[in-house]
Formats: sequence, structure tokens, C-alpha cells
Amino acid sequence: MALTFRGGIHPDDRKDATKKKPIENLAPPETVVIPMSMHIGAPCTPTVSVGDTVKIGTVIGDSSAPLSAPIHASVSGTVTAVEPRLHPNGSRVMSVVIANDYENTIDQSVCPKGSFESLSPEDIISIVRNAGIVGLGGAGFPTHVKISSGLGKVDTLIINCAECEPYITSNYRAMIETPEEIIGGIRILMKAFGLSSAVIGIESNKLDAIPSLEKALPSGGGGIKIKTLKTKYPQGGEKQLIYSLTKREVPPGGLPAAVGCAVFNPDTCAAIYQAVTTGMPLVSRVVTVSGSAIANPKNLRCPVGTMVSDLVTACGGFKEEPYKIIAGGPMMGSALQGVDLPIIKSSNSILSFCGNEDTSVAEPQCIRCGRCVSVCPMNLMPIYIRMYYEKERYDELEKLNVSDCIECGSCAYVCPGRLFLTQTCRVAKARLAEYKKKGAN
Repeated sequence: MALTFRGGIHPDDRKDATKKKPIENLAPPETVVIPMSMHIGAPCTPTVSVGDTVKIGTVIGDSSAPLSAPIHASVSGTVTAVEPRLHPNGSRVMSVVIANDYENTIDQSVCPKGSFESLSPEDIISIVRNAGIVGLGGAGFPTHVKISSGLGKVDTLIINCAECEPYITSNYRAMIETPEEIIGGIRILMKAFGLSSAVIGIESNKLDAIPSLEKALPSGGGGIKIKTLKTKYPQGGEKQLIYSLTKREVPPGGLPAAVGCAVFNPDTCAAIYQAVTTGMPLVSRVVTVSGSAIANPKNLRCPVGTMVSDLVTACGGFKEEPYKIIAGGPMMGSALQGVDLPIIKSSNSILSFCGNEDTSVAEPQCIRCGRCVSVCPMNLMPIYIRMYYEKERYDELEKLNVSDCIECGSCAYVCPGRLFLTQTCRVAKARLAEYKKKGAN
């Protein structure tokens, strides 16, 4: 029986457009724009200047802050600008612009780090940190911090192969095409945490990826088990995945380590494997480009800093002018201002939609049906959160645990009144944080 959690929804996965399309390497872009903020935590300070020559893997930004991750050149060439540029989050962020020399010269610092069996946990953490690896499931949390903060606390290592968002198939294709990198990264993480076992959770609509992963396992399995999850959104949410696989419940406001778990994305595992075995830092991404407005949807591997416009062009352009372009999935992604924006470390998908898919209404109304409550995977009450937010009752918002909202979009998806519940919860969380901060001062 497939494992699952309470609540959730069953949207059409819309993955057929790219599910059977192998990952293609994007033609090298003429220019990359690499923001100094591509992770949760302190942004990096540029370490290069205009006119500098850089190679693939050269450090171009770093920070001494504990919660940060260095940033590297994704192409070889010349730095043509160090200035604020538009970021996918809508703000202007200090960025390093590099003109590609098409030589693909690798920095001398990029070299194998030795057999992972000979590495200590501290060695692995240092390698991961120096490689600039962050969570590639979308959150962008510095991976070296997640590992170091879990040492001595984690007894269960979970690999999130659910990829539950509609349209996105970048993880799925990696499981099919490069499973040895994912399994290799898992084994390195097992060594870091001092564990003899790990579990891979994969949804039942991706069963054909299981034999591929199994072939990459060491003799006897190496303590790595693969478990099938029920296909249901948001099965890939950390807390939902932990419950499905272990029946442990992360407490309100808590992190996975609070119940002895650590969750990693398969792309993150592959990046760790590459950092240890080749020394290559995180300088590229596999991105699913899909949606009704895209002429020829694809899975593309591209250098970090590649413009969204380059990916769209590689997919044959737009069938028609899109009414919305999204970075990430349709449920949790963020709308973009256009295509003149860079792919960042956490970019796993670019989706473009035609105007006839806009289902919003001019005057959304609540009909008190309670569907938003029944599908919320965090056991929250979205309609009451909306009501107390509108009345600025921050004390009640805190009682309702609004900060636990994972912004999965399930409530808005099922709402027959077309209320913007997810957006309201997002803003309510931010306003509550501001309110508490003012109270502390």
C-alpha cells in the first residue's frame, strides 16, 4: 500500500509533455548574469571586478556569515559588469555579469576530493560549503548548514524523490538518466551523518524510475531502501514526506531534525556527489521548461545565470504571448516579470501559460464550504486565517499557527469561491513576523 498523509489534493500532474524527453544540454549562452543572493541567508559580496578573467568554478562571491554559500562562475570568460540586476524575486540584487569566451576552461581549484569513505563529517561539510551547494528542491537553504546542524540529532535520512508539483520532471529525468550520482550523494550523506541506512520516497506515478535507482545501488543495497508514496500533492513537502515514511510529526514551528530526520532533494545529492568526486561546485541546473504557451517543452541543463529567454528560445519560443510566466511549479512557484531574468541555483522549472487558463474572478467570495480546512496538509484553518488577517488580529493568527503554512496552494486550488487563500496566508505570515519583531523591540 502506498504511503501517504492527511489532507492534500489530486491535481492533474501535466507531466506528459516532458516526462519522456531526455535532458538536453542548452547551447552555451553568450552572457550569464549571476546574482549574489541565491540562497536563504546572507547574500554574498562579489570577489571579482570588471575586466577580471574567470574560469568555470572560480569563486565570484562569498560571505563570512554562517548562513550563506559561496557563488562560482558558471562559464569561463570576462567579467563585464558588477552591478544590481533584476532577480527572479522581483528585486534588484547585486550580480556578476560574465561574457562567455566559449573556451570552457575549468578553474584549477576544481579537482577530486578523494574517496568519500576516507572523509570525515567535517571534511564533507567543508567540501559541500566550498561547492556552494544549497537545497535544490526550491528552498535554497545552504546544505552545509543543514548537515552540520543535524549531526548527532538525525537518525533517519530521507531523499525526497516525490516531485509532486505538476509539470516538473527534472528530478524524474535525473533518476532515469544519472541515478549513480543520486545514489553516490546519498552514500556521502550517510557517511556525514554516521548512518547505516537511508530511505528514498518516490511517488507511484514514477515507478519506472525505481529500477533505474535500484541498478545504481551498491551490492546488497548498501542500507538504502526505496519506498513508494501515494501520488498526492503535496507529498513532497518535508513534513508530509516525513509523516508518510516514518509516521513522525514535526511539531509546530519545528524542523525535521526535531524528530530525528533530515530530508534532501535528489538534485542536491547529485551536486554533493559531483563536489566530492570531481570537485565541481554548483554551477549548473536542470530546468523543466513547459506549460501551454511553450512551443516545444523540454528538460534543459544550463549554466547558472542563463537568461530565461535563452531557455524559451531553445524550446521553440512561445505559441502565443503568455499571460503568466512562473519560476517553479504552478502550485508554489512565483510569477516572473518577464524572460529577461536569470536562472538561479533553486530554479527547477520555468512554466508559461496561455490566457485561457486564467481562472481568477473579479470578486472572490467565501461560501463557508470548509474545503480549504479539509485539504490543508498542515491541519490549518485557511478561511479563519484570512478573516483574522483582515481584522489585523495577530494574536489570533499566532494561535492558528499561521507560520506553519507551507504555502502549498491546496486551499486556493479547491476553493469554489476563488479566494486568494495562499497569498493571504503568505502575507499574514510576514505581517505576524513584523508584529512580533516590533513587540520584541
